Order: sequence, then structure tokens, then C-alpha cells
Amino acid sequence: MDQVTINRVTLQPGIRQPITSKQVTSSKQAFLQHLHEATVKTELKVSKHANQRLIERNIHISDAQWQLVSDKVTEARSKGVNDSLVLMDQAALIVSAKNATVITAMDRTEAKNQLFTNIDGTIVLG
Repeated sequence: MDQVTINRVTLQPGIRQPITSKQVTSSKQAFLQHLHEATVKTELKVSKHANQRLIERNIHISDAQWQLVSDKVTEARSKGVNDSLVLMDQAALIVSAKNATVITAMDRTEAKNQLFTNIDGTIVLG
């Protein structure tokens, strides 16, 4: 019988630095910051065009109503809505939920004869 010699070779895996608790905390803080930015309520803006329409059509919306619209638009955005039709007692608004901006406004009687396109959500306020 021939003698067989087996040499043992120690395999060294790639050198990895251990993850420190400071790195974990930093990553967690970054995640929480992104989560906060994604869920924080953004103030609803009114475009110049929409503002002109509100004035021309004598549409008055109270601060409380604007706050309700803003809250509902934020909720719609969190559900994936990009562009919405907001129906109120006195007005119909086209709102970019994605940008939190009122695009245009009309009174409800005018809205009855309109066809709304490129809308992926509707908010009805009573």
C-alpha cells in the first residue's frame, strides 16, 4: 500500500468587518427618517390657475374645509392615488395627490356637465 498524505488547508473567508451597534443605530435612524417623510402630512398647495378659478367663480372654502381636503388627499396618496377629484358641497376640485396641489376648481353646478379624465381616485366630502 502506498502512503497518501493529506495536507490540510485552512480556507479563509473574505474579510468582513463586524457590524457595530453604532452602524445599526444609524441605519435605523435613516429608516425612521424616510418613514416619517413618507407619512408626514404635507400642506395642500393651490396652483395659480386654481386660485384664479376660485376667485372667478366666487368659491369660498373655509380653513376647516381646506384642512379636511388636505387630510383626505394625504390619505388618498398613502393608498396610491396620484390625481383625484374632490367633491364638496360647493365645489369640485382636481387635486394632484402626488404633489399635494389643487390643479383647478369649479362650482358644483358647473361640475355636473363635466367629464373628468386621468383621475385615479375620488374623494366625496359632505
